[in-house]
Amino acid sequence: MGAEASTEADEEAEYERLTRERTKKRRQRKLKEKQQSVGVPVAAVPAAPASTAPSIRAAVPTSTRPKAKMAQKQKIVLNEGNVKRRVLRVLVTGGCGFLGSHLIDRLMNDGCDVICVDNLFSGQKCNIQKWMRHPRFEYIRHDVTEPLFVEVDQIYHLACPASPVFYQNNPIKTIKTSVLGTLNMLGLAKRCKARILLTSTSEVYGDPEVHPQVEEYWGNVNPIGIRSCYDEGKRIAETLMFEYHRQNNVDIRVARIFNTYGPRMLENDGRVVSNFIIQALDGKNLTVYGDGSQTRSFCFVDDQIEGLTSLMNRGHIGPINIGNPHEYTILQLAQAVMKLANPDGKVEHRPLPSDDPKKRKPDITKARTLLGWEPKVGLEEGLKHTVQYFKDFRAIHEEPI
Repeated sequence: MGAEASTEADEEAEYERLTRERTKKRRQRKLKEKQQSVGVPVAAVPAAPASTAPSIRAAVPTSTRPKAKMAQKQKIVLNEGNVKRRVLRVLVTGGCGFLGSHLIDRLMNDGCDVICVDNLFSGQKCNIQKWMRHPRFEYIRHDVTEPLFVEVDQIYHLACPASPVFYQNNPIKTIKTSVLGTLNMLGLAKRCKARILLTSTSEVYGDPEVHPQVEEYWGNVNPIGIRSCYDEGKRIAETLMFEYHRQNNVDIRVARIFNTYGPRMLENDGRVVSNFIIQALDGKNLTVYGDGSQTRSFCFVDDQIEGLTSLMNRGHIGPINIGNPHEYTILQLAQAVMKLANPDGKVEHRPLPSDDPKKRKPDITKARTLLGWEPKVGLEEGLKHTVQYFKDFRAIHEEPI
């Protein structure tokens, strides 16, 4: 047993010796290759002691070692100047419509560069015809449900059919306009770092149980009714605005506009003011749905535009009610229109449409205190301007409206 153990130990010792020799030869071979690569004669380097492993850095003279390039940190100097425009460039979606065209008039008169975007579903190019050749004005026929790539400083997002006749004509398209259109405009505002204002609506309050309606009221809306495509579309548009503001720091403004009337309303859009005026001018009975006791608050278009521009250029994001706080019944409105357009006219009652709100009146305390805004044009004065517009329209076309 002792002889066998001694033999095994000798074999292991011999194996280790051979391994060390092979390792030593391999290191010497690598050392020679390194010396030759840097141009040092092999004979000039003394042999290393057998008991030590030669150092490659020690074998190569310092003067012959390649010098590493030290990266020097340089200060970046940018060109002077900035990309800020001297003239404010403003995008108005839905710019060929009733409100949009009046807003464009205001912006153009204020000296802004204006880009008008409209697919002409309910808008009319004649509303902006006077600006078509102006160097500060540009019209783009475009659907906001598709992305838009322009460079702007402010965005007024008005695009969406606002009368029941138009938004109920294609409810799914109405929802897409409110949701996809707002998403696309918010994406544009985020990229351009532009301020964006959404014209929401008093319809977000539905058939209100709080009167007058304050901005903190969450509303009473039927989510599956025939008006829901517009009501709920605007509610989700407001949600998108505030989520982009919280998550991406987009500079937003939200206006909740109440019933607005004035020149350039469409004669066939189904809104109560235009309906009454057209029927009165044609000598027909005025159609009142229900008993006429339902109430509305009517804001003249000039006051509405002043409210929107005030909100855009002040430091409050909203939502803020923009409307006239004076409340009238539908029957009172009919009598006021007949007095101006057809004193001998009569009222004809018909069934009330589904989900039609019973009361609507804004609380404009925030608009007064935060924006310094309140309407100045009374109902009788505003109706005079509107009736005259439709009379002139009829004279130009030389046929009944």
